[in-house]
Amino acid sequence: MAQDNKQTQNQVQVQAQQQVQVQTLTPQQVMLVRLTEMPIEALQQRIENECLENPWLETAPSLDPSPEEEGSWAAEGPLSSERGEGGEASYDYRSEDDIPDYMLRPTYSKVVPENVEYGDTLTFYDQLKAQIADFDLTEREKMLLEYLIGELDGNGLLGKPLVQIIDEAEIYQGIETSEAEMQKVLGVLQQFEPAGVGARSLQECLLLQIKRDEKNPYQPLMQKVIEKYYDDFIHKRWERIQQHLKLSAIQTEELKREIKRLNPRPGSSIGEKSLVIGHQIMPDFIVDTDEDGHISMQLNGSTSALTISPDATEKLEAYSKLKSSQLTKAIQEDIRFTREYVERGQIFIDALAQRRESMIRTMKAIIKLQRPFFLEGDDTLLKPMKLEDVSALAGYDISTISRVCNSKYVQTPFGIYSLKHFFTHKAVQKDDAEMATAKQVMAAIQELIDAEDKKHPLSDEKLSALLKQKGYDIARRTIAKYREIMKIPIARMRK
Repeated sequence: MAQDNKQTQNQVQVQAQQQVQVQTLTPQQVMLVRLTEMPIEALQQRIENECLENPWLETAPSLDPSPEEEGSWAAEGPLSSERGEGGEASYDYRSEDDIPDYMLRPTYSKVVPENVEYGDTLTFYDQLKAQIADFDLTEREKMLLEYLIGELDGNGLLGKPLVQIIDEAEIYQGIETSEAEMQKVLGVLQQFEPAGVGARSLQECLLLQIKRDEKNPYQPLMQKVIEKYYDDFIHKRWERIQQHLKLSAIQTEELKREIKRLNPRPGSSIGEKSLVIGHQIMPDFIVDTDEDGHISMQLNGSTSALTISPDATEKLEAYSKLKSSQLTKAIQEDIRFTREYVERGQIFIDALAQRRESMIRTMKAIIKLQRPFFLEGDDTLLKPMKLEDVSALAGYDISTISRVCNSKYVQTPFGIYSLKHFFTHKAVQKDDAEMATAKQVMAAIQELIDAEDKKHPLSDEKLSALLKQKGYDIARRTIAKYREIMKIPIARMRK
């Protein structure tokens, strides 16, 4: 009984902490996270809109300095941006972990750039199938997973009951399986990107997305709404939901806004990648190198600096000199209006400055970690790099690094690349204890196959043995996985 009371007390404490987290989000933190995620074109439009809405915001000369001012350093030089005390960023991000990661779609312009990663023109089915290689599955599980992917509708959802899919697989494809086995495979599919793919209902689709967004402080409340009050949710009975969850009006509006950001058709977002064809991605960063091994970087575009109009300050100063008897109702309303928009404008200006700082320092960290690539432009020179690595070097929380890299692109002498291009996972360990990336392994495989005797092509087992001689400890099964990704047929088909 004592244990039950203790567990109940712990749950109450956790819920109370979550409520406090929701309430401690400041307007500037919310503004900062939204601006940080915006690519350059969306940011420029956002600034224009803000200037139109706020009568006391004025534009000043361009914020963007020359590449030399922004950052130029030698190949082995230090990172020019310094951290604050304790290794953290100089700005105050005390509750940044609690800020939700908003997902914003990239904005495109109208001309095709060179060497940009388009995400291929693969079909919805092919793009999901390509993710199978990211999981350690048996050949049978891969086969069942491919079949299951083929059963998804255009929204990325399963429109048929799992039992019906199993029956049709046996009748039309001769595939015998059990519900338990197919359920296990479905669990793998529901881990694919984007979140929500493989759901069997709208409710499950939303829950899959909510559960994956672990750092969102609204996650427990969102999950409770969809699990316990789903009928109220779909009928937009938010007053009842507010009463059930004992939320304030502000909390309810924020909760509603967060749930609206979920995608009821996750499959459609995969197809959006093909929209890049025929359109140019405006890079957010421009990186250049010289013959001496110096790398320079600057933010792209001419983002105008913003200031609060002196007229607003003069007006408030004039009003402050008035006696209380002179403060008519109209004057009081004008004071309130002016102060409100001045405060809003200052929050926007401060958030832009912090966004700029985090963008610069994050990009410099990426360049420092992947310096060989930026000097040579060779994908095989990319080193294993995770968000944690960039976070440690830039001095920002991982959530900030994730937002900076979301939908951002960099222009290099070798083409335009998504920032996500530089995040590579460890694939195999080499003899010298270094870790090789999947791209390095695939490059080594391609080199061996290009040099093979076409009358006696190399089997996967032979490729594995030859790679071990090169220092790559990689199994035959993994060779087959990489070969499939590279669209290279088996040995007997290469004769």
